Amino acid sequence: MALPLGGIGTGNVAICGDGGLRQWQLGNTANHLGHVPESFFAVRASSVEPPLNVSRILQARLPQPPPEAAPNVTDHIVPLDRDSPAAHWDAIASTDFEAAYPFARISYIDAALPVSIGLEAFTPFVPLDAEASSLPLASFSFTVTNRADRVVHGWLLATLQNTIGWDGVTPIEADRCSLFGGNANRVSRDGDLTAVVMENPTVPGDDPRAGELVLATTAPCVALPQFARSGDALAFVEGLKLLGPTIDEDWSQAALRRACAEVGVRQHAPSGASPAGTTWSGALAAAFAVAPGESATLDFVISWRFPNRVTDFDQFGQRDEPLPVTWIGNDYAQRHPSALAAVQSFERERDRLHGQSRAWTDALLASDLPDVAVEMLLAQPSLIRSPTTFRSADGRFYGFEGCLGASTLNWNGSVGGSCPLNCNHVWNYEQGLSRLFPELERSMRETELEATQAPEGYLPHRVLLPLTTAQLHDTIIGGPARPALDGMLGAVLKTYRELRQGAGERWLADLWPRLVRLMDYIDRTWNVGGDGVLVGEQPVTYDIALHGPNMFVGGLWLAALRAMEEMARIIAPERAAGYRELFERSSARYDELLFDGEYYAQLPENSAHEFGKGCLSDQLLGQWWAHQLGLGYVLPLEHVRSALEAVVRHNLRHGFRDFSHGYRVFADADDSGLLVCTWPKGGRPAVPVRYCDEVWTGVEYQVAAHCFMEGLDAQGIELLAAVRGRYDGTRRNPFNEIECGDHYARALAGFSVLEALTGFRYDAVSRRITTTARYGRYPFLAGSGWGEIEHGPDGAVRVSCLGGSLDLAELVVNSDDGGRTHAVATALEAGQTLTV
Repeated sequence: MALPLGGIGTGNVAICGDGGLRQWQLGNTANHLGHVPESFFAVRASSVEPPLNVSRILQARLPQPPPEAAPNVTDHIVPLDRDSPAAHWDAIASTDFEAAYPFARISYIDAALPVSIGLEAFTPFVPLDAEASSLPLASFSFTVTNRADRVVHGWLLATLQNTIGWDGVTPIEADRCSLFGGNANRVSRDGDLTAVVMENPTVPGDDPRAGELVLATTAPCVALPQFARSGDALAFVEGLKLLGPTIDEDWSQAALRRACAEVGVRQHAPSGASPAGTTWSGALAAAFAVAPGESATLDFVISWRFPNRVTDFDQFGQRDEPLPVTWIGNDYAQRHPSALAAVQSFERERDRLHGQSRAWTDALLASDLPDVAVEMLLAQPSLIRSPTTFRSADGRFYGFEGCLGASTLNWNGSVGGSCPLNCNHVWNYEQGLSRLFPELERSMRETELEATQAPEGYLPHRVLLPLTTAQLHDTIIGGPARPALDGMLGAVLKTYRELRQGAGERWLADLWPRLVRLMDYIDRTWNVGGDGVLVGEQPVTYDIALHGPNMFVGGLWLAALRAMEEMARIIAPERAAGYRELFERSSARYDELLFDGEYYAQLPENSAHEFGKGCLSDQLLGQWWAHQLGLGYVLPLEHVRSALEAVVRHNLRHGFRDFSHGYRVFADADDSGLLVCTWPKGGRPAVPVRYCDEVWTGVEYQVAAHCFMEGLDAQGIELLAAVRGRYDGTRRNPFNEIECGDHYARALAGFSVLEALTGFRYDAVSRRITTTARYGRYPFLAGSGWGEIEHGPDGAVRVSCLGGSLDLAELVVNSDDGGRTHAVATALEAGQTLTV
């Protein structure tokens, strides 16, 4: 279990189930095994009479033996420190870990301690507020409760190593690394805030390794600004005392602050910059004193600023020379001039940010949605804030496919972003960003259509940075070789989605000519027979090209035609009928050609990597999209439901002990999972569609959500249970869904489950919310505002705005008898409720 802490595009450090901090990925480099030693929490608890002094490292002893690791997973790996703090003080006996993202809660359990200790760690996460959700910091709030029969006092220690100058990859042993030297720490005090500021003036300001770290607290504390090894910090705490002339049965905060002030900064700490090849760590020891049964809360914050993101990642595409490494920067570094400034900003807004973050998790936890869906929806947003994504200095949002890891060692190692950049066929599945942070999703559309579109009209499926670079036109791209057709069709659907999320008609008008050019290119390139069926080489997300007519591409084509029709009604009404006519012709012909009485197959082809008679799990991807966009059925309803039932019946497998995967293993042993493709009627090609024997969470979520849309609830729940059963924290991390790398973007298809279960739809164009009473209470996200909907037993509907604002004209409540439409014409602000 490893919950990532950090804002959108800022990098992460993970708080793990044993209480340890691992997966240090703060400096613009994704490296799941990035390890920073000498960074930990510890406690010393004492009492005067009878004498008591117990010290513990706040990290649990390793379980013996650990569970067998799952394939392609590294979250379970615990780095071995040459100078482990546990070599000096005992570790905690055990921990209990609970997570409801963005919150991790740990209870430290040890009978020898006279106090119970709990931790709440989080980074602010506020739906629709990208700035509040992009703070480069992690907050750690410890609650110390006295379970003894006398006053217990002591120190809660937080330490952090100064890693300025580190590349995020080169191993660090204790305080030593070849990249260190010249590191210096200093203490800053601002009111109640005490901070150890960590710098390295010897690293040039424009170097990718340049930056700042801060360890801060508002609690009464004593600072040890510089030390070398963990034993030094623990000895420092062992030598601290609270009793003295300033404290005589007075354990108030004021008395604790006076006592800490008398100690001040420990003067025996080493001074000056660290010698070559070494660094310093810094520590804050926060004082506490609690009477029997009472509690004290001590808050720490770790913050960082690494402004110099560069294009040091692979940029796909065939070219004579590699692209030069170029500075692109970080948006968060533009907003916060220093790591200390970020902490100060957070402390001023702590209560509000904590409350708004809790409001999101509380809305999900209090909902009537199935538990397995709530669990999944709570975990999904962590992917948006993983190193898979970033925002450049100009504010644009970018995403890799994932982060290189154990699943990519066969082709590209385990450090950096996987498969750059904004890969449109993988991001075709993602729905979370568009709902949680629609302004960031709009940025991706603008980049895609304005910066990468070829003069002929097509879209390469990857973006090159900087955007002034010649994009991937008329060249082999990689994964697949030619521009992905499914990604191009998805660009149309995603543009219409962003319009419905509130992008505005002017925004659409700016992009409309590019959409027309794109669809015209697709029509003349693949609709060569004029019957509306796309044929020929169709590059797709399986990193190959399909050739025969197939519903995977065909369904996206049908949904894109309907989306173009709807957008044309707004921007160019004279074109709407043409898109409608082509849609109807195409739909009828696809259904006639491909429906085999049970599901949609592919017309025979002699090429490699086809699926032919196979049952492809993605065959109804276009219908899943159409339902989300309110476009209705693009194929006959009865055929859609038959095909969807067939996908679950044939492709959902329980147990993989006797199964040969062929490619990568994402489900094994007694796992359940949905295979990409099977051949229940025989006819598996000698060279079948690539990845057919793999299990992809993004596809599983897409199929599960579609099941809920079609009323196949049992199948939908079974699919969700299969995914979450694999990612339950035992052998796989709930906050790291893996495909071609860790934190894989396709998994964000899971967010479509929220609207699929509830029937909620929002259309900013018509200012309409559509919902059902399928579940009594649930959260919603509606472009400019979010909140809760509650259906009462008397038929009343209550819409509560918890964040942002909502401008509504209609509320449509669907039901088996047709439903009701309410004209509401209201504007809701946060904290307001509408009842109809």
